[in-house]
Order: sequence, then C-alpha cells, then structure tokens
Amino acid sequence: MPPASLLRRDFLRYLAASPAASLAGADPAVIARPEEAINVLDFEAAARKALPPAHWGYLATGVEDDATLRANREGFARVYLRPRRLVDISGGDSRTELFGAVWHSPLGLAPVGNQKAFHAEGEAPVARAAAKTDTLQVLSTATNTSIEDVAKLLGRPPWYQLYPSSRWEVTEYLVRRVEAAGCPVMALTVDTQAGRRTETFERFRVQDERPCAACHGPEPGDFFRRKPMFSGVQTAGLRTSNPALNWEHVRRLRKLTGMKFLIKGLETAEDTRLAIDNGADGVIVSNHGGRAGESGRGTIECLPEVVEAAAGRIPVLLDGGIRRGADVFKALALGARMVFIGRPYLWGLAAFGQAGVERVIEMLNAELHLVMRQCGAVSIRQVTRDLVGLRG
Repeated sequence: MPPASLLRRDFLRYLAASPAASLAGADPAVIARPEEAINVLDFEAAARKALPPAHWGYLATGVEDDATLRANREGFARVYLRPRRLVDISGGDSRTELFGAVWHSPLGLAPVGNQKAFHAEGEAPVARAAAKTDTLQVLSTATNTSIEDVAKLLGRPPWYQLYPSSRWEVTEYLVRRVEAAGCPVMALTVDTQAGRRTETFERFRVQDERPCAACHGPEPGDFFRRKPMFSGVQTAGLRTSNPALNWEHVRRLRKLTGMKFLIKGLETAEDTRLAIDNGADGVIVSNHGGRAGESGRGTIECLPEVVEAAAGRIPVLLDGGIRRGADVFKALALGARMVFIGRPYLWGLAAFGQAGVERVIEMLNAELHLVMRQCGAVSIRQVTRDLVGLRG
C-alpha cells in the first residue's frame, strides 16, 4: 500500500502502475464521470484524453514560452486571504448585479471560438449548462453556433465578444446582427492585433496525423465556412483582426450601438483611463488566457492598477487563470465585479459535454461560497479589499 501522505494524484498514479490496473485496461488517474472530480483540475486530464493532439494543443497553448500563461496562475499565489472570525455566516448569497441584470454568482463563461474542436455540438452544450446554472455566457465572434441558436438555448441573449474585422462594413454587419438578437452587452477584443506565436500548439499539431484540411479547408478563407456569424458576408480577403485599430475606431463603435460597450484585453491604468474617455461602459482585464503576448504578467497582477484608474466610474471585469473559488474571491476582493473562466469549462465540455460544464461551474461556485464563509463574507458586497493581502 502507498503511504497515507501521498497526494490523490500520486495515489492514482501508484494504482495506474499496478498489475490490476493493467489488466483492467483503464487509467484510474483520469476521471470517468464528472461526479468523480475532486476539483476542476481533474477535468484537464480527462479533456486531454478525449481530444486529438492538435485540438488539445490549441486549447492548452499560450504564446512563445507560455510565460504569461503560467503567470496567470502564479499571480493568484501572491494574493493571500485575511480570514475574519466570530462572524455570523449562517447565511450566504453570491448573487451579482451587473448592467441591470442579476446573476446567480459572479462567475461567467468567457468567449472561446471554435468550440466544435472540443465537442461535436460546439457551444450548444455550454449554453444549456449556462441556462441550467444561471451563468453568464459570452459568445465569441468565431463561434461555431449562431448567436440566435445560442439565445434560444440560453432562454436569453448572451453577451457578445467582437473581433475587429479588417473591413468596417463587416464589423457593422456583426454589430447590427447581435443587436437584433437582443444582446445587451458587447465586448471589443483588442489584445490580438499584433499577432502571436502559439508554439505549444505547433508542437502538438505536428503530432496529429489527421489531415487538417479535411475540417478546416485548404485555403485561408475556409476559416469562415464553419463560422455562422459570417453567413451572407463576402469573406474573401477578410481577417478577424485590424492592425490599424485605434481609439478613433473605439469611438466609432461606441456611436454605432446602444448596447453596453466593453473593451476586453486591457492591462494598464493608462489604457483604462483612455477607455473611459472614449466611452467604454466597462473593461475586461485580460491577456487572452496567456495567448495574446508574452508580457509575463498575470491578469490578477494587472487588476489593482486598472481598478484604481477606473475609480468606480465603470465596472472592471477579469479573466485568466481562474481555477479555484478562492481565485474568484481574490479577484472580487481586489475590485473585479465579475470573473470569467475559459479553459476549465472547456475541459468539462471536451470530456463530458453539458454535464462536465455544469460540474465545473457548480464546483467553483461551491468553493467560492466556502471561501466567503471562511473570510466572514455572506454576500458579494462584503467581499472587500481588506480580506486579502499582497505578498511582495
């Protein structure tokens, strides 16, 4: 028998190496059902097992040395909790209000494109899980499921993430379409304009023996074939990026729509102040999950200066590196109004479909409630800056 001090994963690896496991032909280190998960990280191995190499690499990659990807996680370790005692914690309420809507919790689902790379139904199981758990879903421009179909599954329009097209008329078409679908909030992504090198993805891609062109097409323009938001659009020569994007473009977008208008991908106080000056209703502190550039700084480390620059004038939201309810709590305590997960719910989607997404959401919310009680906060309003500290 292994010593009792072994961690769960060490114990499972011990079992996996045993003759009994070899005879059974199973890997006990990988969960077989969502209910077996101890925390959301257990879904990572299950997703890797379920996905072909190229699709796993696309999900797992950061850029270059993956330093920013790691920083998103490591940054949370530099924030510590300051628990309060002898507080009546018999209640508990994680409801969160944002832009006039009330959500079950401050945990949302970040926009991720190409979700059919992870599940045959794409965004549909995610929408059903979001509806069942009353969770905010943000839909990507590069969705494999139309905004109209997602809205039906959700029972309400999602938020929409907009990539700035290389042609203004296409951008305007997308904005008008999501407005017509009833979307209340649109977030302009601004952190991928310079391009990127996804080296981890490339290393996994070359291990995949399947012909990529069978799904993706042999020509660059075939990218849009499986993207229903571009149906009816002339896509020849079109790119979902615009190197000329600047604050004038932001002002033009602001005038174009009555939706609440967020800017996603800001990391500094300077850009936060410019966002406010140019009409943004909110900002999302984000580095594209460590996939935009190699800044080496996690979003939780960027959050305090952005919150200070916003000075309560607009809400500040955050994504990047959330793996625990404690991470959600830390971001809220440092001033975020809402936080978003990406990879964790995609792990659940890839491994178990809707049930996996639901389990990930439920586990993180349960952990958040636990940390709130440990710190003497029975409502989101009571999650304040004095409940965390920062290591030097």
